[in-house]
Amino acid sequence: MEHHGFYKSHFSEREGMAVSAVALQDHIIHSHQLQDLSLADPFKSRSRNIRNIYKPVNKEMAKAVVDTGLRKKSTCHKNKDAEREYVLDPNPPRLTLAQKLGLVEPPSLPLTAEEWAKIKQRSVQHGDSIQPCAICREEFALQPQVLLSCSHVFHKACLKAFEKFTGKKSCPMCRKKQYQTRVIHDGARLYKIKCAIRIQASWRGYIVRKWYKNLRKTVPPKDSKLRKQFFEEKVQQISNRLLSSYDINLDDFFSEIDSTIAASRDVFQQVEGKEILVSENDWEKIQMQALRQEMVDCPICIMPLSSTSHPASILSGNSNQFSRQAVLLSCSHLFHHTCLQAFEEFSLGVRHICPLCRSYYQKKVLKC
Repeated sequence: MEHHGFYKSHFSEREGMAVSAVALQDHIIHSHQLQDLSLADPFKSRSRNIRNIYKPVNKEMAKAVVDTGLRKKSTCHKNKDAEREYVLDPNPPRLTLAQKLGLVEPPSLPLTAEEWAKIKQRSVQHGDSIQPCAICREEFALQPQVLLSCSHVFHKACLKAFEKFTGKKSCPMCRKKQYQTRVIHDGARLYKIKCAIRIQASWRGYIVRKWYKNLRKTVPPKDSKLRKQFFEEKVQQISNRLLSSYDINLDDFFSEIDSTIAASRDVFQQVEGKEILVSENDWEKIQMQALRQEMVDCPICIMPLSSTSHPASILSGNSNQFSRQAVLLSCSHLFHHTCLQAFEEFSLGVRHICPLCRSYYQKKVLKC
């Protein structure tokens, strides 16, 4: 009986050691197969359903699909709150046999909201979201960001790549194993604030520079050199405006002066009573001017100057013999000769003036 109890206890001890060894081996294999990673997908066997490949199709049950060009409304609704924080691994992993037997320490329970708030507060105090990512050494910007249970912050893509290539779940900073991850948006929020500050700074700088340029154009500086330069620029601007507005055509300018002097000389001679005879060339010019005026009726009697009622026939002397004789004045006005003589007989002045323009004139009787 004693030998039987000894062998029984010996075999039970050996069985317990075997179970423990199998449990530890299973735990090691399970940990090496990336089953506990929070961001990397576990290895899955992707088997194809070979049975349905060559399955015959019932033609009566088949329906034609008509493409109307309209997109179907997606049934999955997008999350309205894009900045909502959530935990990536809310459920704890399954316990292995070694963890159930107490050979290996089981993973910690999921953290509560209060614990996550304390961890996030600790990360904010350290300024992890302000500093660049510890893996890629770039700022977080608008890329997804994750917070670990050890209060360290990384890019979601960077941590996923780190877990994939290391093959274990260990923090890149403090090497803490079996951490929990939570998606946060502190880096994106700080980046938006930074962008808004840059935009405001650029706009305010533009406003201030514009105001300062306008101020420099109106208020002279106090420094002597700058003050001298300021007034030189003002004088140069005034000179440029004068030069741009000045007509530099000297020929037109001198011709205008000559015509003005000739007109003034004529006025003075008329005032002094000196009569200047009009030459034949001048009479031709006066006739052309009268032809352009197209005077048909006599301004005194309001009767036609010629039977043809055309000024060219009057000036050329081709009017009818029964028409009254016309006279041309040096002021380019046409009258009946008899009407002008009657007007001159009733005028009181020594020198006669034109009934229309009130200027002294010389007359030329047009031949019939």
